[in-house]
Amino acid sequence: MNPSPRSRGRGALLEPVMRPINAVVERFIPSALLFAIALTLIVAVLALTLTDSGPLTVVEEWGLGLSGLLDFITQMALILFLGHILASTRPVRALLRRLARVPRTPMQAYLFVFLVAALASLITWGLGLVVGGLLAREVAEQSRRREIPVHFPMLVASGFAGFVVWHMGYSASGPLTAATEDSFVAEQLGEPLPISETIFSSWNLIAIVVTILVVGLSLALVAPRDPAQVRTLDVDITEADVETDTEIVTPADRADASRIPTLIMGLLFTGYLVIHFAGGGSLTLDIVNWSFLALIMLLVRSPFELIVLTKNAASNVGEILLQFPLYAGILGMMAGTGLIEVFSEAFVAISTPETFGLWAFLSAGLVNFFVPSGGGQIAIQAPILLDAAEALGTDPSVAIMAVAYGDQWTNMIQPFWALPLLAIAGLKMRDILSYTTIALIASGLVFAATMLIVSG
Repeated sequence: MNPSPRSRGRGALLEPVMRPINAVVERFIPSALLFAIALTLIVAVLALTLTDSGPLTVVEEWGLGLSGLLDFITQMALILFLGHILASTRPVRALLRRLARVPRTPMQAYLFVFLVAALASLITWGLGLVVGGLLAREVAEQSRRREIPVHFPMLVASGFAGFVVWHMGYSASGPLTAATEDSFVAEQLGEPLPISETIFSSWNLIAIVVTILVVGLSLALVAPRDPAQVRTLDVDITEADVETDTEIVTPADRADASRIPTLIMGLLFTGYLVIHFAGGGSLTLDIVNWSFLALIMLLVRSPFELIVLTKNAASNVGEILLQFPLYAGILGMMAGTGLIEVFSEAFVAISTPETFGLWAFLSAGLVNFFVPSGGGQIAIQAPILLDAAEALGTDPSVAIMAVAYGDQWTNMIQPFWALPLLAIAGLKMRDILSYTTIALIASGLVFAATMLIVSG
């Protein structure tokens, strides 16, 4: 099925804008690992020029920072790891296949993948990334069979664009940290900041809906409609199901193939979660992980199936685990030399009660480009921004959500979190970056407007 001539004409609407962006991206964007190395060197130079730190101090702070986020790295890796396993279970994959048959045109395919990925990201960012990649492949396969000319990089970019709302939802590390008793935010404020004032506030819920609508519209405007521009999926993924059957020979094999052990563990995890929330327990990163582990245990058919899914998920987590210490080192440099304070205080200095949220959001977006870790940003920026909010008479929830918005915003041009999705899709960051840049611009307008409104 080919687009009509009229559709092709509409497709050229933003072509003059996309052409130079595509040219720059294809020529100059390196691999994600080289990107992290380059950022390390850039931050080192900035620390030497913008702070009083000398070379020895910069190197020392970098080295100390390498292991400074190990607890957080474990939590983040588990969210991604468990999200991948959950999305790869048979019931979830079957659901993805049924969903992949819904779109009937290329435009429906792009917007559908974006919407599903956005909703999954609001549940947990790990699930959103994995579902975005898997659904993009499934939709591409269904479209190839039905001869619908879907541009595969655009489809994958749409899946990653859904990630732009993750820090407004269930697994938002910044707001969850603020809601956790004995956290540094709770200690600074004197009490935890409940999620009813952050991710479940009416203004954040409205912002979620508006962001999805605006980013969806922006993707529709840049989606290729000319068949000559379309790059379809060139491999058959009908073998995508993981083979989890095993030959049963011994009693041990029967135990490994039994549903009972994983079912018991799933019920235990579920029972703990019920007790936790019934006792007034809060939603934390650990609880998010145990929630998804409970679902996994309930959905898999046997320990053997879980072992196979675990091995597949591990291959998608590996590259991120390699880069996490590098970004932790960057965070160590920025925190230890005072570079983050330089950035944050520069924005705070020009803030008023009416513009505080906007400048805090922009500062968080800048910092996230160098340190793509919501939890890490909260740890460093929150004390500064909370002090400024108190001095200006601004609600502390604005400071926390400003960091959350800034963190998710510049992820659209930061290759770190695209790695799992790109690994599933078999693409490189340069293949999708021009499209996700449009998502950056569109979402930035919504986030900035929201911060201005809630600050005022």
